[in-house]
Amino acid sequence: MDTYQSTSEVPDPAAAVGYAGVLRELLPIALWREDAEGRVVEWSLAAQDLLGHRPEDILGRPGTAVLVPDANRELAEDLTRRVQAGETVVGTLPVRHRDGHQVPMEMWIVPAADPQGRTGAMLIAVETSEVLHMRDSLAALQSLFTQSPIGLATLGPDLRFLRVNDALARMNGVPAAEHLGRRLTEVVPGVNAAALEATMRKVLECGSAVVDVRRTGRTPADPEHDRTWSCSYAPLLDGSGRRLGLIASLIDITEGQRAQLEAERARTRFDLLAEAGTRIGTTLDLRQTAQEIVDLLVPELADSADVQLLEAVLEPDEAGASTHGVLRRLAAAFPDPFAPTSRLKAGQTFRIPAGTAYEQVIKDGVPMNLYSADVPALITDPRADALRAYLATLGSARMVPLVARGKVLGAVAVTRLRGREPFDAQDCVLVDELVARAALNIDNARMYTTQRQAALTLQRSLTNSALPEVPGLELTGRYLPASDHDVGGDWFDVIQLPRGRTGLVIGDVMGHGIHAAAVMGQLRTAVRTLARQDVPPVRMMRALDEVVADLGEDEMATCVYAVHDPATGSCVIARAGHPPPAVAGADGSVTFLQGPPGPPLGTGRRDDWRAEELPLPPGSLLALYTDGLIECRDRDLDEGMERLARALRQASRPLEELVEEILDQLLPSAAQDDVAVLLARTRS
Repeated sequence: MDTYQSTSEVPDPAAAVGYAGVLRELLPIALWREDAEGRVVEWSLAAQDLLGHRPEDILGRPGTAVLVPDANRELAEDLTRRVQAGETVVGTLPVRHRDGHQVPMEMWIVPAADPQGRTGAMLIAVETSEVLHMRDSLAALQSLFTQSPIGLATLGPDLRFLRVNDALARMNGVPAAEHLGRRLTEVVPGVNAAALEATMRKVLECGSAVVDVRRTGRTPADPEHDRTWSCSYAPLLDGSGRRLGLIASLIDITEGQRAQLEAERARTRFDLLAEAGTRIGTTLDLRQTAQEIVDLLVPELADSADVQLLEAVLEPDEAGASTHGVLRRLAAAFPDPFAPTSRLKAGQTFRIPAGTAYEQVIKDGVPMNLYSADVPALITDPRADALRAYLATLGSARMVPLVARGKVLGAVAVTRLRGREPFDAQDCVLVDELVARAALNIDNARMYTTQRQAALTLQRSLTNSALPEVPGLELTGRYLPASDHDVGGDWFDVIQLPRGRTGLVIGDVMGHGIHAAAVMGQLRTAVRTLARQDVPPVRMMRALDEVVADLGEDEMATCVYAVHDPATGSCVIARAGHPPPAVAGADGSVTFLQGPPGPPLGTGRRDDWRAEELPLPPGSLLALYTDGLIECRDRDLDEGMERLARALRQASRPLEELVEEILDQLLPSAAQDDVAVLLARTRS
């Protein structure tokens, strides 16, 4: 008790009771004393706060009259008699506030001598609601510490544990009792304890809470694995704001972290698959496609990748004993260009040794994992002994067959160094999916390459024969396949006819590839056969229309057939949907055939072709060409014909020079379509 106040006009400091220190901060306790007549002789400041009566207003007055509700007067008198008889009374009683309302209070009434030495009473009262609140708070705090799955602890200003709940003890693998009085660095040194203590000191110094600080490491609870906790720290303050220490809460987020990592890996895998759709198969070039899969695998999924195809697949016409069991490396990437792996470059071939991983994977068509002890099985080149030191650095490898349309084309080997996690099940699924997509693109490129080579061979066999020496004409011709597309059905030919005449023909079968080249071959043969029967140009168009119609409903071609007679110095021409021939005079003039082009071959409109007769005096030049010469994406047809006319104004130049000049003037660096050109100049 601090001071007291008497009933005289001048307050006696001994009659007023002050705040009860720390206990008052936790639970407001009202104290007052009554003498033997029941008058209030002492009144605490806490009583003033709880009941509203100031000491000067209540000291000297009967406590029962002021504080006891009317309905409780009889009970109050009975309790007073019992106390004066030496009995201590404890109970819940209502007390009247200064403003008239009743305040339920937990009361202790004990006998106490009054200032005259008689038996009076000391009353100790606590508001019932405050007691219930403290009870509930203590119960909640106890439940929180004993039942919460969150690790909780209180620490003093010296960062030593004051209290630890069972959840935190389980996380640390150390009994709760062994935490008390010790610091975090002493209890679990296997985590980043020093950094956490620095954070806790900052919380004590600044008085601000810190949330979600990550703690990672191993504790006696799980000594074989790293775990991660989310730690939060808040200052522990008393009612006056004095810092008593801090409270710590910890949540084990290891599984959540793993789930997040798995989600990120899944997103990465999805992105990689989406990227594969745009990065693999951008061209129909076999080696470029193989390099694209290597660039996608390294370093995202692997430290090295090696794409190899069976030689028998690459050269199917030579798949005999010489190519059976031989692999060719199409593309590869290894982690160190200065290591022995620098010997392994695209274009190398080797025979598959019996019993190796390559043999098994290609034979069975099933992927295979290889780990540290098995990785040397990747060595297939007997000259590559130096590679074994490199292989000793590998931790895991996966061999995946390249399978497309049910056929094994080769294999892809991917590896990871020892410092990297081995391929897990999800990695294997992703690698296999990427290789499967690459296999289809590689097979498309392979078939394209094979067909293009076949079409080129057929095309060249039909168009690259030497032009004959014919009466009255000087001849030259060129055929250029498109560099970015399949070969097509463009062709030209010169046929010797009866009576010294010459048949000149140029044509273009719609479409590209080996089929178009084959159709072109049939048309070329038909033209030669009909020409030798002296079929005139219009009848030639009708006959060729029937030939094209017999080849299928979707077939179509354009053609120009001209017959030159040196005896008359004229040329009779018929064309079926083809660009107009150009005629360059010796005087430098250039004109294009003006008559109607007629329908293309294969349309069935056999009465729509017309023949035109052109005079070709000595020194005149007749130019036949396909549309690839004058048409391209960056210019229209009229501009192309104008460029051709300018080139033909130098018709007196040697034909070989002239045809090269025409191609240089009209074609871009890479032709966008097949081009055929036939030049015929009349002799003097």
